[in-house]
Amino acid sequence: MSKAESTETTVEDGVIQSVSGPVVSARDLDARMNDVVYVGDEGLMGEVIEIEGNITTVQVYEETSGVGPGEPVENTGEPLSVDLGPGMLDAIYDGVQRPLDVLEGKMESPYLDRGVDAPGIDLEKEWEFEPTVEVGDEVGRGDVVGVVEETVTIDHKVMVPPDALEEGETTEVTAIEAGSFDVTETVAELANGTDVSMHQEWPVREARPTVEKRTPRQPLVSGQRILDGLFPIAKGGTAAIPGPFGSGKTVTQHQLAKYADADIIVYVGCGERGNEMTEVIEDFPELEDPANGNPLMARTSLIANTSNMPVAARESCIYTGITIAEYYRDMGYDVALMADSTSRWAEAMREISSRLEEMPGEEGYPAYLAARLAQFYERAGYFENVNGTEGSVSAIGAVSPPGGDFSEPVTQNTLRIVKTFWALDADLAERRHFPSINWNESYSLYKDQLDPWFEEHVEEDWAEKRQWAVDILDEETELQEIVQLVGKDALPDDQQLTLEVARYLREAYLQQNAFHPVDTFCPPEKTYLMLTTIETFHDEAFDALEAGVPVEDIVDTEAAPRINRIGVQEDYEEYIEDLKSAIADELRSLY
Repeated sequence: MSKAESTETTVEDGVIQSVSGPVVSARDLDARMNDVVYVGDEGLMGEVIEIEGNITTVQVYEETSGVGPGEPVENTGEPLSVDLGPGMLDAIYDGVQRPLDVLEGKMESPYLDRGVDAPGIDLEKEWEFEPTVEVGDEVGRGDVVGVVEETVTIDHKVMVPPDALEEGETTEVTAIEAGSFDVTETVAELANGTDVSMHQEWPVREARPTVEKRTPRQPLVSGQRILDGLFPIAKGGTAAIPGPFGSGKTVTQHQLAKYADADIIVYVGCGERGNEMTEVIEDFPELEDPANGNPLMARTSLIANTSNMPVAARESCIYTGITIAEYYRDMGYDVALMADSTSRWAEAMREISSRLEEMPGEEGYPAYLAARLAQFYERAGYFENVNGTEGSVSAIGAVSPPGGDFSEPVTQNTLRIVKTFWALDADLAERRHFPSINWNESYSLYKDQLDPWFEEHVEEDWAEKRQWAVDILDEETELQEIVQLVGKDALPDDQQLTLEVARYLREAYLQQNAFHPVDTFCPPEKTYLMLTTIETFHDEAFDALEAGVPVEDIVDTEAAPRINRIGVQEDYEEYIEDLKSAIADELRSLY
């Protein structure tokens, strides 16, 4: 018996006409666009992507070798949806939300057979439900009726399904009680006949409803100096990390997943190498959440769709991730979604499109590439939810342009949508400068709206200090062109000194060691103080230069090189205060 035969809504209603990789054509199938179907004698899961006359085209989420014409195609009549409820955190899924650990247990081996399936959440596990409303209370769509402790870090809020009531409509709670329930049992009854359980389903290609999308005003603090200090992203913002092979895209996303101050992390490994996802799966359960000391996986949901998995499932994994993120956003949480990488997702679309014989666009990508990218990133944002809470989804997508060519379609179409651009540079990576983010090509359009937060929570002159650093780095870029022609010694003393200050900015401030226990995370306060230390050296050095001290003597001071060791200092405030005094005393002693 196939999976479909055990589903009440299943309609057996078609046969396979042809098979082309993950694309299967069926005839006599009564289906609608995006219906989930089960293909062949093994019941392989697929989704309807085209209907033309009597022929229905299906993209299959599993390997189709051995499937042939004449085998049955069964329609569920339902779109591709995810199971939502407690149990999604500390879980590892494939691209269509099948729990990999559960499937491994079924197979009794790490190799999965085709046609196996399991619910996205455990339908039998019981959770302790604590009501937050009483009988007689009025509730609307999305309102929280109770909580369960999903992990040691996160309380899962049980909500009235958003499609149970019309917008603005309310109804009375007629029954609710505390106790131990599985996710399918009714925990609250409403006067309009709705039975509320901990389990919801939602179509992955449809955004969950909200009241209003608002302008984000709070940064997603990452602990990475070059990001927080120069190119910040807002909670509810969008960012792209393009870069060639080996430039550090995945490590940058790992750092964000580990240290960003989001309540929930959804990490989507979309078509990347298996060893990279293995690193995530092995590392994350052992990592300690820097915010509270609990395991990091207690607030993380992983979706693993590696490059050797079926290409069609890769196309859906992005939507699976963003739907899970929206669900936690509805609870009022700030969610950060990491998609690594959207280029592999676009390549999956290109392969499916070519098998459908659609008219190709630039470089063979489908003509709707830009629209699909926009649909994904537009689901991020800072929202007022239907239940009156506020929550955010921040979407950070890695892009893998072939040969590091930022002019290719995926990078260019992503740039038109996102507001933060962290451009990784192969030359910096080769020089072991990490994170290898090119400060001349990167930008953030959130700076102006986030500056008030930094000025309130860190220092009032945050924006001025950042601009000072940007000006020094811009000047260094111009001077380097001259240096390459005539050499550094041909420059005037003040420009030689500017290059020295810029060197400290690059080596001490912009570089950061992801594998050092202290330097791996830099709070905004430390980021600010490091910048002020370099500025102190700049001001004192130029004062000495004006007093007639040779630039060679200024550069050879003993105190200044200690700037490069600020990042690894745990008690940085005392170290920085002592260093500033040492720099001033030594340079002033020269004149």
